[in-house]
Amino acid sequence: MTILITGVAGFIGYNFISYYLTKYPTNKIIGIDKLTYAAGNFKNLSQLAIQHKNYFTFIKGDITDKYFINSLFKKYNITSIINFAAETHVDRSIKNSSKFISTNITGTHILLDSCKKYWYKNKKWKDNVKFLQISTDEVYGSLETGKFSELSLIDPHNPYSASKAAADLIIKSYYQTYNMPILITRSSNNYGPFQISEKLIPLIIQNALLHKQLPVYGNGKQIRNWLYVDDNCEAIDLVFNTGTFGQIYNIGGNCEMQNINLIKLIIKLINKKTNDPHITNKLISHVTDRLGHDKRYALDCTKIKIELGWKPKMKFQDGLIKTINWYIINQNLKRDIYD
Repeated sequence: MTILITGVAGFIGYNFISYYLTKYPTNKIIGIDKLTYAAGNFKNLSQLAIQHKNYFTFIKGDITDKYFINSLFKKYNITSIINFAAETHVDRSIKNSSKFISTNITGTHILLDSCKKYWYKNKKWKDNVKFLQISTDEVYGSLETGKFSELSLIDPHNPYSASKAAADLIIKSYYQTYNMPILITRSSNNYGPFQISEKLIPLIIQNALLHKQLPVYGNGKQIRNWLYVDDNCEAIDLVFNTGTFGQIYNIGGNCEMQNINLIKLIIKLINKKTNDPHITNKLISHVTDRLGHDKRYALDCTKIKIELGWKPKMKFQDGLIKTINWYIINQNLKRDIYD
């Protein structure tokens, strides 16, 4: 079995590849990423490639390049794909959606067509092949009360979530039309080490440590469900190995919190850790709200709990403390981390 894992320099992708190589050190993996943000995690990926030189190969490349993707199938006899590759930041998608359409929709379609080209013969799929798509809870849109299940209608509210929803629908169509062995995970907001500072938690941590203003959209009462990245990696691993083809699995954390309360908690924890008198709530600065800002996300994870026996292990505050400690230790690496 040779697994192609895309987007391995991104936040969740890099954490997953580190998790996976530790758990399955002799599984053959080809990891690709186009390294959009300068050097990205190239240094860390190079170290993993050296450490696991017989089993992990990193190659710089773009999933929207069909010739590149086809060459990987030919050279490495790819038998599975886990697709983390995506443009992910909502604000950037609002300013310019073209990259999101290209990577998240066209790139996913190219991967699917390569799978069909090399795995599908005489209307039959090769044995032991599969495609796992890493999606997001944002495809469901926003809700006031209750939780989204896998049966909820998708209702994306921005170009990023719309591009991810479109990819999900294309993948599902390959299952319905060709009976392709596909799986989809939709997770809530992830946090943890190696996340780019444009995302909320690392932005607040790094700005606080530098005594910069802490921007809050609108009144800050938007509610998010937070999932520690290691818990997500474990859930993705379970879905990949034991999930039912054609199915979607929600992966949610164990904490719902308003953004403003999250920011105040981060300030409190950093202040306790550093004893820095300048890190206070006075750093909070309310800014103009994001266009089409979703008010609340929440996932019903009954399905993955019952079918696969998964539930999140990390308590939110414990995970937040681990994350804060990582950024304090690795402040000099902030230019090498991205999502």
